[in-house]
Amino acid sequence: MTSYIKELSDFGLFVLIWIVQLIVYPSFTMMEKSNLLAWHPKYTQMITIIVMPLMLVQIILTLYLTYSNSNWILITQSVLVVMLWASTFFQAVPLHNLIESNQEVAESAKKLVQVNWNRTAMWTIIVLLNLVQRFTTFNN
Repeated sequence: MTSYIKELSDFGLFVLIWIVQLIVYPSFTMMEKSNLLAWHPKYTQMITIIVMPLMLVQIILTLYLTYSNSNWILITQSVLVVMLWASTFFQAVPLHNLIESNQEVAESAKKLVQVNWNRTAMWTIIVLLNLVQRFTTFNN
């Protein structure tokens, strides 16, 4: 059951990151500065309500499963999840903070698109590894 919940949180974050990467962040680069400054606090508040529980479930269950059922897939996913947290809090959050404080707004919006490709790739790899895990477990 724990692995199913983990996989659901992984998949939810995978879908969400692709929406953010292809739609949300690029829209930030196209908005008038005044509109972005008005919208951004609402966006960050609402997205945090969705993202934070999923990320907490993901890190807790990934690390728990790695500790209890260690295999190369879970170890790889654990490394990726830790890297995702680092990227989120040391790259994305500071860029959001710059936008929020009306500093380097256009540059920060562009950088969000750029740095988010790494996060998009990592969440995609996590989901692909879940599929490998399911496929190999199913055939054993």
